[in-house]
Amino acid sequence: MSLFRGMDTSASALTANRLRLDTVAANIANANSTRARLVNGVWEPYRRKMVEIAPKSEQSFDNLLEAAIGTVTGANPEQGVRVMAIREDNTPFKRVYNPDHPDADEQGYVRLPNVDIMKEMVDMISASRSYEANVTVLNASKSMMMKALEINGR
Repeated sequence: MSLFRGMDTSASALTANRLRLDTVAANIANANSTRARLVNGVWEPYRRKMVEIAPKSEQSFDNLLEAAIGTVTGANPEQGVRVMAIREDNTPFKRVYNPDHPDADEQGYVRLPNVDIMKEMVDMISASRSYEANVTVLNASKSMMMKALEINGR
């Protein structure tokens, strides 16, 4: 087992959660953008984006545990997470009656992005807590390695 495997796992999670935070920031910044993309000559509002994350290896917990304690040889799966895709949320756009808006249709309704600020705040808190937890794991790993070097140096 590599000495740096735990750090590599946490580093992949840090990268994925940073992307989640960036995506949440983009969603919040575009929460009122009624002209994000031109589709068939008609402006479409911004669509909420979501980050899809998956484990790097598709092995079961039992297999990973057996490989870690050494009862299975030759199994050295890559650990951590990876970003599978950034997907658009296909929920319908909000319709708000505002006949004075430049993007209002014939009935006076404006299509607004499908971004819900409360969902974005929950996603932001989740991503930032996960980021903080992985920073804590990295710091603990670094501290243990430093203590091991001190023991070896005596």
